[in-house]
Amino acid sequence: MNDTLPTAESLRAALSALLDGLPPSQAAQAVDRLIASYRGTTPTDVPVLRDRSDVAAYAAYRMPATFEAVRSCLDAFREAAPGWTPATHTDIGGGTGAAAWAVAGAWDGPRTTVLDWAEPALTLGRELAEASGIPGLRAAVWQRARIGTALDLAPTDLVTVSYVLKELTPEDRVALVDAAAAAAQAVVVVEPGTPDGYARVIEARDRLIAAGLSVAAPCPHDGTCPIEPGTDWCHFSARVSRSSLHRRVKGGTLSHEDEKFSYVVATRFPTAPASARVTRRPQIRKGQVLLELCTLEEGLRRATVTKRHGSLYRAARDTAWGDAWPPPGTDERP
Repeated sequence: MNDTLPTAESLRAALSALLDGLPPSQAAQAVDRLIASYRGTTPTDVPVLRDRSDVAAYAAYRMPATFEAVRSCLDAFREAAPGWTPATHTDIGGGTGAAAWAVAGAWDGPRTTVLDWAEPALTLGRELAEASGIPGLRAAVWQRARIGTALDLAPTDLVTVSYVLKELTPEDRVALVDAAAAAAQAVVVVEPGTPDGYARVIEARDRLIAAGLSVAAPCPHDGTCPIEPGTDWCHFSARVSRSSLHRRVKGGTLSHEDEKFSYVVATRFPTAPASARVTRRPQIRKGQVLLELCTLEEGLRRATVTKRHGSLYRAARDTAWGDAWPPPGTDERP
């Protein structure tokens, strides 16, 4: 490949090349079992990905969506800290390396270590990184580690924990987040965009703040989430293009899907969080745009942007779910 940084297209190409010849029926059966595992309760002493067929199915089924979700979180992080670049990155429970691909695409040059307890996942992740032809990914270290209370982390600039907390017991979740907070300058936690996933993110957010970190995204503040528990949950969406392999494995016909996720980014260095964040898909109506916002000073509120707001109205029509508001360089407020 000629690409110097990973993209969704380069990931799909690497997956297709590496998984070429995987029988669709075998992949589909493995995907069904994985879905059942992720929706149930998985004890921490049993890795979800058991063998090569599991890992191959997982890579085709989940890597593109995980990559896009993490990339969206990193985009928000980079907006809050445009001058910061990590030199080192540790991906905890990184499996086949979707977050490592996203980090390598966000910053040029971080030295990445992927930790996971499933050796088949690490092996396939290493093969995908080699197939990418991208120097940053090819230099990554893939290391087997027990994820939980026994985790021993070396100091690092950035820790990512994506779609991992669901697999852990409450005690291991606490230990993992505390270890990440102690080791890193910045921590990114991503979970499914479900009520349970949001609850795990809020738990992690609270522990990161208690450990002395400050929230960089998506929240505009370090205070209590303004959502009343049990009434709603904070989540966002990333558009995922499906390759033919992805469609075969997932049994879908559409060329895309929307990945829902919840997340938090917290740092030990100053950042400039958004003054407000769009928390739902904007509603575009004739002559106006309705925005649901989480704000620094007013908590949750709705903003109605009309044509009389001029450039702000035009910006609102181009604003997406999860974006900062108002757009950079815009001082107006509806």
